[in-house]
Amino acid sequence: MTDVISFPGLGLEFEINRVAFSLGSIDIYWYAVIIATGFLLAMAFVFKNCKRFGIDSDRAIDVIFFAMILGIIGARAYYVAFQWDMYKDNLMEIFNIRGGGLGFYGGIIGGIIGLVIGCKLRDQRILPFLDIAGGAVLIGQGIGRWGNFVNSEAFGCNTNLPWGMTSPKIAAYIERHTTEAMGAVMDPALPVHPTFLYESLWCAIGLILFFVIAKKRRFDGQMFLFYLAWNGGGRMIIEGLRTDSLMIGPFRISQLLGALMLVFAAAAYFVAMKKLKSENCPEWLGIWAETEKGRLQGVGKWDYKNNCEKGLVTEEDTSTEEIQEETKAEEDENGNDN
Repeated sequence: MTDVISFPGLGLEFEINRVAFSLGSIDIYWYAVIIATGFLLAMAFVFKNCKRFGIDSDRAIDVIFFAMILGIIGARAYYVAFQWDMYKDNLMEIFNIRGGGLGFYGGIIGGIIGLVIGCKLRDQRILPFLDIAGGAVLIGQGIGRWGNFVNSEAFGCNTNLPWGMTSPKIAAYIERHTTEAMGAVMDPALPVHPTFLYESLWCAIGLILFFVIAKKRRFDGQMFLFYLAWNGGGRMIIEGLRTDSLMIGPFRISQLLGALMLVFAAAAYFVAMKKLKSENCPEWLGIWAETEKGRLQGVGKWDYKNNCEKGLVTEEDTSTEEIQEETKAEEDENGNDN
């Protein structure tokens, strides 16, 4: 469970125990602790920025729950689908998530589906929630990559750069796998690219840009498109260095999806900006948080039952409405009797 990760060019060395602590006979790994930390900080980001995007923080909890559950299911399904030979003879192993094997893009797809379902059920606007989710994922993704560091995984090909890393576990992995499997000629005695660090820094820069752009955003969905473009562009570059990519033929799946995300985001952005400049701008293409209903939902003062600001419908009004409904029902009944 212990590995020594070193950065020879920097003169740094870290002895890493994968087990953070134990609860009885159950070991809790650093990977799980780091992922949980990233998730909690991402949630804190959502609640901190609900008002800015016109999201009801109380109802956001339910939406996050749907996104989290379907995100985990999607991440596992994605990985299993592209590693089917590992599971086809032992289907129960599919449910052993503790053994590893979650696909990032599957988590994104599943999370989006869960978010849409949650927004529909809890009467929240989808595009503003996708915007705020983009920033949250940057946080969770950037922190979560450090889980790969403690596990000595998700590294790149050999490098002579000063920040190249190595460890006995990395060297053993390289020795066990073929050049075809890793997509590059590898020397287990040489350092490798710390791709976990590259992606973590990419997410940190992206989060800074997220805050800058969010202040001047023109339409709902713009920040989500920024996330798609930023993440897609980064994955296209960083994934090219990886040695454990999921493949489809000779192509790295993450690079293909990253390219599609980048192209889609760029095209959608230019279409939206063109519509904003035209006279036929659709109603949904605006800033929800700047509308009266969005503002009230953002501060938790929207009455969903009566579809108005809280406090506008008094108990007296409600009683009057109930009396009118009862009177109408009686009149209808008498009319039927006659």
